This record gives sequence, C-alpha cells and structure tokens, in this order.
Amino acid sequence: MRGKNPNSTDPAAITRAASTQTYYTILFLADRGWAGNAFRAYGYFRWLDDQLDNDGLKRQTRLELVKRQNQIMRSTYTNYFDGPVQAEERILVDLIHSDTEENSGLKQYIDSMMAVMEFDAQRRGKSISAGELDNYSIQLSRAVTEAMHYFIGHDKKSPNSETRYQAVIGAHITHMLRDTLDDIRSGYYNIPREYLETHSITPRDINSEPYRKWVEERVTQARACFEAGRGYVAKVESIRFRMAALAYMKRFEKILSLIEMDHFVLRPNYENIKPAREGKRFKWAWFGSPEFSSTKISSSPLRSVYNQVVEKL
Repeated sequence: MRGKNPNSTDPAAITRAASTQTYYTILFLADRGWAGNAFRAYGYFRWLDDQLDNDGLKRQTRLELVKRQNQIMRSTYTNYFDGPVQAEERILVDLIHSDTEENSGLKQYIDSMMAVMEFDAQRRGKSISAGELDNYSIQLSRAVTEAMHYFIGHDKKSPNSETRYQAVIGAHITHMLRDTLDDIRSGYYNIPREYLETHSITPRDINSEPYRKWVEERVTQARACFEAGRGYVAKVESIRFRMAALAYMKRFEKILSLIEMDHFVLRPNYENIKPAREGKRFKWAWFGSPEFSSTKISSSPLRSVYNQVVEKL
C-alpha cells in the first residue's frame, strides 16, 4: 500500500491520490450510499501505512503508533473509547461506529488490516520466514476480499469456499514483486529468510540466478491464484463485484506479464505500464469472457460504468 498522498483528511481525496483504480471502483461500483464508508475504510489505512513508512520515524515511535491505533480500534468496538483523537484517527472511529452487524465484513477488514500494519511495523529492517510471509498474504487477502464483499453487492450471495481469498493472494504476491526494489530501500524484505540462507544470497541480490528462480516460482503461484480466483468470482451473485474483481486481477496480471518478459529480473518500477490502446483491448476481451457471458453485461446499463472503471486501469 505504499504511496504518496496529499496532506488531507478527506478519505476520498486520500484514496484518489493513492489509487485511481480504487477511487473509481468505489465511486462507480460500491452499493448505493456505501461509498463514503468505503473511502473511509481505504483512506484510513492508506494514511496509517504512509505514517509507518516515514523514513524519519524511529522504530519505537512506529511501534507505539500502531499500538495506539490498535487500542483505538479495540476500545471503539467495545464502546468505551472516549479519548482525544486526531482527524485521521476520527476516520477509524466513525467507520467502526457505522458498523451495526455482528462479525461483519467491515470488522474482518479492519481487524485483518490492523494485523497487516502491525506486522509491517515490526518487520522493517528484518528478514522474515516463509510462514510469516504466507500469513502476511492471508491476512491482507482476507481484509481486501471481505471489504470488497461488504461494500460491493453487500446483500448478494457469495461462496464461502477455499478459493475465496485466492485472487487477492495472487495480487499481493504480485504487489510485493512489483515493489521489491522500493521495499528494499525502505527496509522491507519480501523473500523468505530460509530461502536466502539456503542459497547464500541477500535480499539485494535480485539479479542472481537463485533470486530469479524464486521470482519465477512466485509468478507461477500468482498465476495459479488468479486462475482459482476467477473460478470463485464467476460464482459470486453480484455483477458489480465481478466487475471490480476482474479489473483488480487484470491490473496485476499485466505486471506478471512484464516480469515474465524480463526473464524474472525485477524492474526498479512498473509505472506507466499500459500501452495507449491496451485498455480498450482488455475491455472488449472482458465483455466476451465467461464471467460475464451469462449476465449480458454488454447490453446492460452497467456497460457504461464498466467502461469507466476499465479506462482507469
């Protein structure tokens, strides 16, 4: 979730500056009346992630910050928090107060994202194990998936199957590959400690043969996750959710294709990766895909909405 955002406490402005696709997905596809809270959900954790990524922040200050956010979260959920909060923290408090459902998707999102933030704060400057890396992806995937279901097609049916989180796990694997060099500069190492030790390399040896082999394995894993994720998405009742999920996957699959094209040597950045006409090609390819063939989306009022979301890729 690393990125640059304006000095603003407006969740929609924070979201738009951090992720154009997320902004337009919420704007066009969130359930009626739910966009405000969707922006709050993304904007708050975007703000917190940026605070934790501040290079000028000492480790102890970073840990104290995430501890405070955990305390605010727990206290607000148990209705006894009445202390002063800054404007950004008020976003979290208001978000929790809006949640009236027992063990809602929103609560699962907040709980899991806070665990992700805490792990990131603790792991900076340290290598992590394969188990920790897997749990990191599971926590993040649970958060994103449940948030998407909560805000898009809230009352629609969705399978509670073993493939429920696979698409986002694939996206997170790709996200970590994409940000590898930036993360290394900030002290985040996304390759397991055991692998480094076995092959006698460091997290910075991205051009080495063992590192490239590991990247290839991760790309294969991400591809498999996306394939399983598509099977899950096809069974979700909400058409708008399917639209959002497929756009989300396509965004990361383009990066996987570039990594493969580069023979698994990671680039310093993957900005401006979309050719000028690519969005249109993807758009019409998706209209003809099996996920949408039964919904006849190409002739529905959702077509214009879908066009606008895809154009933001």
